[in-house]
Amino acid sequence: MEKKDYFEERTLVARYMKRMYDRNLTTISGGNISLRIDDERFCITPSGLDKGNLSADVIAIVRFDGTNLTPHLKLSIETEMHRAVLSKRPDINAVIHAHPVYASSFATAMPCQINTKLNAETYYILGEVANVPYRLMGTTDLAQIVAEHIKDHNALLMENHGAIAVGTELLTAFDRIELLERSAVMTVITRGIIGSHELSPEQIKEIQEMRGY
Repeated sequence: MEKKDYFEERTLVARYMKRMYDRNLTTISGGNISLRIDDERFCITPSGLDKGNLSADVIAIVRFDGTNLTPHLKLSIETEMHRAVLSKRPDINAVIHAHPVYASSFATAMPCQINTKLNAETYYILGEVANVPYRLMGTTDLAQIVAEHIKDHNALLMENHGAIAVGTELLTAFDRIELLERSAVMTVITRGIIGSHELSPEQIKEIQEMRGY
């Protein structure tokens, strides 16, 4: 183990994992969170432990070359995916992968049918959501294809798997995964509301300009 234990970063990851579980965005065994520590390492939730009851000391630390600096901890099955995403996007520091029920249900259909344009704030924060074609969980193939799609998006649906969101910090990434699930719920609900409509092209353009597009 390195000289520092990175207690603050590991505490944050454990705290947000519990928050995600408490918000019903994932299950005890599902989902994972990573946080960039510096240019050489990141921390990530472990495998095989209760995701609703983690503490800083069980959050693993990994080098970007793949070396586990906490060999007594079993790494998440999706560690390679997190490493690939953080490497592909130096502008982001946090990655959240979860299995929220509604968003994961939409992950069974391609192209993406979650309508983020039903709500101005949602579209401003999420933009467009993309699909990632199915690859077996925990594989290098999945890591590579997710990293390729994350270049131009902050939220993705992995076909027949779940969702992933990124951010400059954990709060931003968590906001995006939560908004993705709420947007999925809204998409289902508004299908039964007569007169329901999304933002107009003019309104979308205004929001895109606000986002700097």
